[in-house]
Amino acid sequence: MMMTKYTNRYMKTFVLGLPLLLISGYTPAAPLEAIQKEGDKKIVEADKSQKKIDIIVEGAQGRLIQYRSLIKQVEGLKTYNVQLNTQITSQEDLIKKFDESISQVALIERQMSPLVSKMADSLEEFIELDLPFHMTERRERIAFIHENLLAADIDVAEKFRQIIEAYQIENEYGRKIDSYHDIVTLDGVEREVDVLRVGRIAMVCQTKDTRVSANWDNESKTWGVLDNVTYRNPIREGIKMAKKQASIGILTLPIDSPEAVQ
Repeated sequence: MMMTKYTNRYMKTFVLGLPLLLISGYTPAAPLEAIQKEGDKKIVEADKSQKKIDIIVEGAQGRLIQYRSLIKQVEGLKTYNVQLNTQITSQEDLIKKFDESISQVALIERQMSPLVSKMADSLEEFIELDLPFHMTERRERIAFIHENLLAADIDVAEKFRQIIEAYQIENEYGRKIDSYHDIVTLDGVEREVDVLRVGRIAMVCQTKDTRVSANWDNESKTWGVLDNVTYRNPIREGIKMAKKQASIGILTLPIDSPEAVQ
């Protein structure tokens, strides 16, 4: 009987303890899963937070780069503004000078018109007293200038330019050697000749057959026949030089001696 009671007590204890063992075997799994889930959740949230931080950092870097770029632009604009201010000051000074010049235009025009007219008259007188070469061309040029002096639609600056150009052309005549065909009167007979002009120091001519040579006497305004034995070859050679058919060389030509001033 004692054995039976002990056994029964043991069996009750075993039967009662079995559910506790079963319960204690499953209970630890629940907190581990919860902890793992919580950990995964924290990792996800941390990843999201890091991404937000990365976006903020990238945005800040971009704004910093943009800020530095804007600073450089501002510095460049400041330098440009300084240059513009300098240019504006210079232009304002020029405007003042131009205004002063414009105020003098009327006075200058009143003074220039008589000057240009006087220069034209002087040039015309000079041409008539000069050696008679290219007279048709030279007279037409001075007649054109006189005509323009009376034109109301041509300003005084253009009139002045034309007279200065005519003076320059006349000046060039004195520096060049020239040859051209012409018809002149030799001993009362008109002859076709080649005229040779060396600046304004000599003006001679020679007939086409080279048998007659002559020299222009500007005092008597006539052609005087020369010694053809002396001057035939030099004049013929000079004509070739003027036509660029021979090299420039020394010529023996009649030259009037300068008169002493009384």
